[in-house]
Amino acid sequence: MHSLARWFPFLNWPKPTLALLRGELWAGLTVGLMLLPQGVAYAALAGMPLITGIYASIVPATVAILFSPSPRLGVGPTALSALLIGASLTGMAEPGSAQWVALAAWMAILAGLLQWVLGLVRAGWLLNLVTSPVLAGFTQAAALLILASQLPTLLGMRADWSTVWHSPSLYLFDWNSIAYGLGSMALLMLAKKWRPAFPSAIFIIALTGLVSWATGFADSGGAVVGHLPAGLPHFQWPGMLGWEDFGALVMPVLVISLVSFLETASSAQVEHQQAGTRWNENQDLIAQGLSKLSAGLFGSFATSASFSRSAVNLLAGAKTGYSNVFSILLVIAVVLWFIPWLYHVPQAALAAIVITAVLNLVKPKLILGLFKISRVEGCISVTTLILTILSAPRMYWGVFAGLALNQAYFLYQHLHPRIIEVGLHPDGSLRSRQLWQLPPLAPKLIALRMDADMDFATASALERYATEALQQHPGDTDIALLMQSINNIDITGVETFARLERMVSLRGGTLHVIGLKLPAEQRLHRAGLLERMGSIVKLYRTSEEFLAQLRRQTGDKPVP
Repeated sequence: MHSLARWFPFLNWPKPTLALLRGELWAGLTVGLMLLPQGVAYAALAGMPLITGIYASIVPATVAILFSPSPRLGVGPTALSALLIGASLTGMAEPGSAQWVALAAWMAILAGLLQWVLGLVRAGWLLNLVTSPVLAGFTQAAALLILASQLPTLLGMRADWSTVWHSPSLYLFDWNSIAYGLGSMALLMLAKKWRPAFPSAIFIIALTGLVSWATGFADSGGAVVGHLPAGLPHFQWPGMLGWEDFGALVMPVLVISLVSFLETASSAQVEHQQAGTRWNENQDLIAQGLSKLSAGLFGSFATSASFSRSAVNLLAGAKTGYSNVFSILLVIAVVLWFIPWLYHVPQAALAAIVITAVLNLVKPKLILGLFKISRVEGCISVTTLILTILSAPRMYWGVFAGLALNQAYFLYQHLHPRIIEVGLHPDGSLRSRQLWQLPPLAPKLIALRMDADMDFATASALERYATEALQQHPGDTDIALLMQSINNIDITGVETFARLERMVSLRGGTLHVIGLKLPAEQRLHRAGLLERMGSIVKLYRTSEEFLAQLRRQTGDKPVP
């Protein structure tokens, strides 16, 4: 049973009781009432038929909670994923057309397959390649792009921005739509401050739909949701994908897979921290992959874990995955019996829901705070933000540019490790001689410490530092290597160690090796570099042992 639960985490759910289900019911209804308007709004953002946003909240969400070790996550359509879908397909098809829907389905299928395979091979560690600065820059840029994409709908614009700029006129705006949009935003913000867990979005949908029906907004040409097909989603094969379209989807699929799993990670880590459990990122990769696969095969688009809905689920007191079961049942009930009620809902109200949700992502102080910690990483974040905006709708270039810059910075740091010559500080610790103006540990001795592994990237820097130090002090004969921070020595490091040993031997000195760890020691032994121990190479387990030996050699006399 335990092995089955590893692959089917829902088997670990507690046995349902009346008290448990009562609390889960309230949490599930709260999230379900949020999910309905957001699903429709995010479908519009993705350029998909509006009903697909509700479909994405049924089968994909069910698959996710059954296979996820984080069953309280609110899985379904999200703003970031919807924006990536809409931006990536721009120019490939007409929004809302059959070809657009098929390409979006294939994006979900391919992203799902990728995540599923990564989960099976336990490659969740790849998540660590995306640093906070890159993610922060991309998130801020995506939020700004989402806000820009929703402004025309919020303002009821009857023309594009170019026309408004060159021929400004009040008649290019629908003032009724502006009233619905701004009024909805105001109510949503007030509700958020008043009671964050309250499903204010569905209240706005109901209120604006009722007012729209009463005033005949749709009959006067106002932009409303319109007719949506009733009934549950069913299996739909999106047709064969041509090689040209496949090539065009590769980069967007990679970014959607990455970004959606980062969304999942941010929510799942909060859930498991609250529960005091360990997050199994590989199983969540499998769950999210299967969820996207089912989304593509059941007429919707790529899903992800929503941070806002997950947070509301936890805030509402959800303890298990039963809360999400209730939210899915609510969505099913709406699809079966209440879809016609959405006809009169103004599209400006949907835009207001998206904008209000995305405003939470706009955090300029977050990027400014990065500069206080690291100017370089702050610049990487800003560069990611700018390039993401400039490369829109091909936003993935901004992400990959940020990743490339971050890896280049990582490589630069690794190629330039911190190497210091140490001396004895008055508090008894070994610290930088240059920084603390300390005397050498002993006559004719240079004591070095490198705070990195001794590998192909760092070994040459250590050899160069040691060579220059000996050239500046021709009378010195001994070198001490403090190796407590060195966990690994590769072949290049072994060769460098051999050259240091030979350099000391030519001067008639000794190579003191302090704190050499067992894996590194075994590798040096296999290379035959510790065979002359006692004559040229001396090993010390601790710095204290090394300092005691120096005191015996100098007769406890102060070092000049």
